[in-house]
Amino acid sequence: MREVLNQHWEASAAGDLDAEHQIYADDAICDYPQSGERIVGRKNIQALRGHHPGKPSGFAVRRIEGSGDLWITEYTIRYSATTAFVVSIMEFRDAKVVHETQYFSEAFEAPEWRKQWVQSIT
Repeated sequence: MREVLNQHWEASAAGDLDAEHQIYADDAICDYPQSGERIVGRKNIQALRGHHPGKPSGFAVRRIEGSGDLWITEYTIRYSATTAFVVSIMEFRDAKVVHETQYFSEAFEAPEWRKQWVQSIT
């Protein structure tokens, strides 16, 4: 499954929509909880991503963790002016994604008050 995911994320980074979406079952569901949206069907997931108005200028997988039918990928997508931090939770059936949930977050400035207890990871 890790190799399948690596191929998926490499295709996504390269902008290869056909290869990127081979991982999904025809009836896959993709949820965006932060906006309250659900995309139903591989074709709709691919069409939505293919019509994104801002094409990414960078893409980096930070880590992939999982086993069996549940895998989580943490990655960043860089657009012209911002970087989105993303967590993708994928549930598989018969080696195809049947449900994905994606959480997106923008970077924010670390508050000064906690500086004494933290280290920078950037």
